[in-house]
Amino acid sequence: MKTWKLILLFAILSVGCKKPYNPAVINSPRSYLVVEGAISTNDTTIITLSRTVNLSAGTTVNPVRAAALTVESDNGSTYPVIESTTPGTYKLYSGPLDITRKYRLRIKTTDDNKEYLSDFSPVKISPPIDSIGFNLINTGLRIYANAHDATNNTRYYRYSYEETWRFTARYSSNWVSDHVSDVMPRPTDQLVYFCFTGTKSSTILLTSTAKLKNDEVYQLPIIDIPATSEKIELRYSILLRQYALSADAYKFWSLLKTNTEQLGGIFDAEPTQLVGNIHNTADPSDVVIGYIDAGSVAKKRVFIDASQLPDTWRATYPYGCSVDTEYYSHPKTGGNDVLQVLVPEIEIPLIGLVTPNSYKPYAYTASTRECADCSIRGVTKQPDFWVNK
Repeated sequence: MKTWKLILLFAILSVGCKKPYNPAVINSPRSYLVVEGAISTNDTTIITLSRTVNLSAGTTVNPVRAAALTVESDNGSTYPVIESTTPGTYKLYSGPLDITRKYRLRIKTTDDNKEYLSDFSPVKISPPIDSIGFNLINTGLRIYANAHDATNNTRYYRYSYEETWRFTARYSSNWVSDHVSDVMPRPTDQLVYFCFTGTKSSTILLTSTAKLKNDEVYQLPIIDIPATSEKIELRYSILLRQYALSADAYKFWSLLKTNTEQLGGIFDAEPTQLVGNIHNTADPSDVVIGYIDAGSVAKKRVFIDASQLPDTWRATYPYGCSVDTEYYSHPKTGGNDVLQVLVPEIEIPLIGLVTPNSYKPYAYTASTRECADCSIRGVTKQPDFWVNK
């Protein structure tokens, strides 16, 4: 017992005597170019440029704007990649590219007047995605993908996805303020009970069949969705993209995944230096983070309806909500709550309360915008790809 007490005392003293470790690299002024994306031969090419930020910086986003990007073919053809409305995101809307050629990316930055060039990459053709399915797990829903290459030539795969789902506000609002002196029935084009929103994948999703006899991806986990998530309360859709990688590209993405997603614990691997295929044309020692390859993209979209899931699953609304009653003439105070609260839209009117044989409400139930207006978290317009059932 005394031995354990001494060990515990030593541990406490050791923790108490620790000095903060602040390596110089945390506050280093050096910033490195980060290039994300791939050259697509059958889809929109999307390239994102940013710069690394110090750990001590107050921001995590540092896009590179107004750069000049071109995709170049080994036969001399060039294709401009234009910056979109999202700063640092560049897109090539060209038609299908010749899959028999090799391609590379040229980058000219305006903020530091440097030029970068990726190595020529042969086109890797992605096989089709055979299917997307789901399994019920303890915490909710697991979406998986199946694919195969009958020629056994792919072996290395990367995936990304876009999620879209339909959701509701906590309460339905049938009335809207005129912002002057009253409220009125809500027009159908201003209904804010049903909305759509979505998100894109933010993790690196890879798999390899290099050690398998057959080039077959079977039930690869894509994403887990909790049973309490709004994503699957009504209707959910996922658009999955599959990329075929070279062995070098797979190695780069694997190291990047390790460095960014699998560090922090005492048993985790140590950070590994990334070696990409993008270089400063004038300074080989300049570090560039990124790997640009070329290939076709396989895409598949599926929908999942609440009717396909257990009836006992219930979504958790993200806000605490309650309903108030606002009067034209409050029974206790005589004050005009409607004019003070609903007209300036401090709260959103829900249902009008009327006396018998009267069409004019004497009061309204109401709630906060977070609970009565879904458009603060999404859009009411249905996406073009959405299929109603």
